[in-house]
Amino acid sequence: MMRDAALREGVAGRKSATWPPRSDLTIRCQREGKIACRKLATSGQRHPILTILGCMNADSDMHTEGRPADHMATTRRDPTDPGSYPRRVLLLVTGLSPQIVTETIYALTQRARGRFVPTEVRVLTTREGRDSARLTLLSDDLGWFHRLRRDYQLPEIQFTPTDIEVVGGDLDDIRTEQDNERAADAITRVVREFTRDPDLALHVSMAGGRKTMGFYAGYALSIFGRPQDRLSHVLVSSPFEGLAGFFYPTRDSMVIYTRGDRARPVDAREAEVTLAEIPFVSLRHGLPSALLVGDASFMDTVLVAREALGPPRLVIDLRHSRVRAGERTFKIPRGELALLAVFARRALADAPPLAAPTAGAPDPDWARAYLAELRSGGDDMTDLDQTERTLRKGMDGDYFSQKLSKLRSSLKRGLGPASAGPYLIDDGGTRPRRYRLALAPESIAFESLADMEKSA
Repeated sequence: MMRDAALREGVAGRKSATWPPRSDLTIRCQREGKIACRKLATSGQRHPILTILGCMNADSDMHTEGRPADHMATTRRDPTDPGSYPRRVLLLVTGLSPQIVTETIYALTQRARGRFVPTEVRVLTTREGRDSARLTLLSDDLGWFHRLRRDYQLPEIQFTPTDIEVVGGDLDDIRTEQDNERAADAITRVVREFTRDPDLALHVSMAGGRKTMGFYAGYALSIFGRPQDRLSHVLVSSPFEGLAGFFYPTRDSMVIYTRGDRARPVDAREAEVTLAEIPFVSLRHGLPSALLVGDASFMDTVLVAREALGPPRLVIDLRHSRVRAGERTFKIPRGELALLAVFARRALADAPPLAAPTAGAPDPDWARAYLAELRSGGDDMTDLDQTERTLRKGMDGDYFSQKLSKLRSSLKRGLGPASAGPYLIDDGGTRPRRYRLALAPESIAFESLADMEKSA
């Protein structure tokens, strides 16, 4: 208590005191870290300075969120360094070679640059692959995962039998078209879930399992991956690759035998395991936000990604307040759709860009063009009278800017930020602003989408 009082008194007496102040107590905690904080906390009281220094749980190896101290979130999250993220997940697809798990963990944690120590391991495999992984990696007898952690003094990593998931729920193998679809859906779901967490860096290994499983894992990461996520394949030197008794290069000498009639002894310590990172192009920013948070299947996700990258084509259905942009169909509020229709008709006529109405100076011509489109919106004339009264003297710049902002938000929400680009009203990028819909006339149509869907 005397130390705390002296500290407060010292702070009050300094005009340029920084916080936390550079008292002996602070310096000692900064220098000695957890040890100093533990000593100060032995009384069981909650020292104010311990709160400042983040040492409230100095008498425990666990932080407030329940994760080991080694996994505490840092203030630095650098997408070029996935190891800087507080939650680091290694996702693997495997078959009957559970060695892929320990080989990949070894390669990630022991390389000189770009070291990545996962906080969690997740495995997607078949039913037989699950049993093989559980027995060889996590059992009391073999437990090669536990041996790896012990041999290389790795921190606590969450990996239990519940973290080994059978794709499709109960698949023994992946051979038929239906098996592949179920596996693809499972991989897509898991990758989508992990990439929702901004505090998580995901590392996907495509080294194990059927070739289609590795492809699905890589494709899913290409669709949902972010700058901090990575894709890799693990490489094992000859003759250790594929040997049933090899799981990682051991610290001490361990003799195992090669396969075949001419089997010979080799030392696991001499093996070389390296990681080959595979660059991928992320399509994430071109996807609608609903797809990133939904539960679409693999095929539906791929179709949406294809649509997002396809040539622009805009169909406006004023009567039902719907648009089709590319292959995506969605509703837009009538007030915003009317503004889009104004620019779409000008694009159809190949008219030049148009200046927006001036702020504080209502423009009757703008009001007439806008209201004409609004009145074309079918039988639902809700709020039309109010809009006509608001625009009786004309449309001013504030009204235009408000509607334009909402229209842009609706298009980005329906199409995704990147895919919405061709359909957004362009302001020219220079002053004075001139607005237009930068689509070719042949890419625009006013039609009933219901009629189009019936005739398709």
